[in-house]
Amino acid sequence: MTNSQTAADPEVRDMDAVVVTGVQPGPGMWKVSKGDHVLWIMGTLTPLPKGMTWLSRDVETVLAQADEVIEPPSANFDSDVGMFRGMLMIPSLLKARKNPDGKTLREVLPPPIYARWSLLKAKYLGRNEGVEKWRPVFASQELYQAAIKKSGLTQSGVVGPVVEKLAKAGKIKRTPTVVKVTIENPKQVIKEFSASSLADIDCFDKTLKRLESDLPIMSARANAWSIGDIQALRMLPYEDQNRSCMNAFLETSLAQKSGMAGVPQRVEAMWLAKAETALANNKVTFSTLPIGTLLSSNGYLSKLRAKGYLIEEP
Repeated sequence: MTNSQTAADPEVRDMDAVVVTGVQPGPGMWKVSKGDHVLWIMGTLTPLPKGMTWLSRDVETVLAQADEVIEPPSANFDSDVGMFRGMLMIPSLLKARKNPDGKTLREVLPPPIYARWSLLKAKYLGRNEGVEKWRPVFASQELYQAAIKKSGLTQSGVVGPVVEKLAKAGKIKRTPTVVKVTIENPKQVIKEFSASSLADIDCFDKTLKRLESDLPIMSARANAWSIGDIQALRMLPYEDQNRSCMNAFLETSLAQKSGMAGVPQRVEAMWLAKAETALANNKVTFSTLPIGTLLSSNGYLSKLRAKGYLIEEP
């Protein structure tokens, strides 16, 4: 599969210093094969340019031949409460978003970090005093989303909706890869969470650093994905603060007790198992993975390569 352009194709713009707009091809696909059975993987990225339209021709060609679509790996945190009881829990959940004992960010953050927060908050959130009472992990995400929006980027995926529409239209088998974590006694979990501390200063600090120095790189990375420049994506540094933020939750004793231990590893294992089953049974399979995972030296593809699958990069 290539992203070569013909005269009849819409114009594809070169990467500028600002985020690109218009119709863009996106990157090529990774090809995983064993014999004549093939799994095509599209690497996804967020954020992307807000004004970009993805040229999905190559993916459409693959889906026209596909026997199965393996959906992106994810985790679903569920509880055994019904809808009505769940609605009654919302006030408790909102309270859990706040710092224990009504403390403010000024009180829980080291002064140098709070000073950096104040500058970025003024720039991206303005006079939002309510967020000052939030836990650092939640406050940092609110700040991050506002900064992304003001930078001409969007966190809305462009690949997923297209793949879902085409799979439905073609009546292609869709295989979810969702690890379901059922939280028993969620009211008690929320009550304990509201009163407990989180090791989320690292998450907060890395989010600030990313907004202080990485916004131009995020734009460059979004541009590189849009025009299909894999080499540029390899060379651009990627600091993922989300892992630190996730660990702030998953490494707490409360999370361990609630069945959340090892969720990322379980998600990876499930996707790999589904991929191997599809490669054994189908001539053509399609899936999507975050492009950082595909570019990683120890990501999902390295596990498949170690098992003898042939990996061809775009």
